[in-house]
Amino acid sequence: IPSGEVVGAEALMRWHSPTRGRVSPDDFIPAAEETGLIVQLGDWALRKACTAAAGWPHAMRIAVNVSAVQIKSGTFARSVIAALAFSGVPADRLELEITETVLMDESDTVLKTLGQLRDLGIRIALDDFGTGYSSLGYLRRFPVDKIKIDRSFIRDIDNRDTAAIVRAVIGLGAQLGITVTAEGVETEAQLDMLREAGCVEAQGYLIGVPSTAAEINRLLRTGTALRRSG
Repeated sequence: IPSGEVVGAEALMRWHSPTRGRVSPDDFIPAAEETGLIVQLGDWALRKACTAAAGWPHAMRIAVNVSAVQIKSGTFARSVIAALAFSGVPADRLELEITETVLMDESDTVLKTLGQLRDLGIRIALDDFGTGYSSLGYLRRFPVDKIKIDRSFIRDIDNRDTAAIVRAVIGLGAQLGITVTAEGVETEAQLDMLREAGCVEAQGYLIGVPSTAAEINRLLRTGTALRRSG
């Protein structure tokens, strides 16, 4: 936010079915998790995302959402390492976004796998922060590199109480040395309030609309902003 620099992008899964049309991730991701296909789907997504990011400026990161089922598979760390090796993307340019459901599982496999990946330099981000029951407890249980403030808080940031919560989360991140990203930023007013509160990063339709890898590459080459200038 302070510099206006594009520092990364988040990989989004989309399914355009020839028979059902556009299928929402809210529909097909749970089905993939229930059947176990999320492991294969996730491996494919990791490799595709890292390959796309290989041509970006070296400072830009790629963020990929991962499921608890993937991490508990026992092969996830190998899949991540393989995706990085295949694409040539350094470990510190990859962010793995997890939700509280991952950290709710206190199994040795989950915590050991996340620890191994973090030791390699891969960044771990806690997505949708603030929407669960015990977000602060999860930060104590496992140190993450980033927390992402859920879009529901940003949408209502003009509410005094909501704004106070957002400022508290930003302050917490600063105290713990954790990057804070605000999700769902859609207006200049929201961005201004986040800037005043000291938020470091933001994403949303104001900054960049969902685009294909080819479109992002073209925009980066021409120096054109994804949505807004400056």
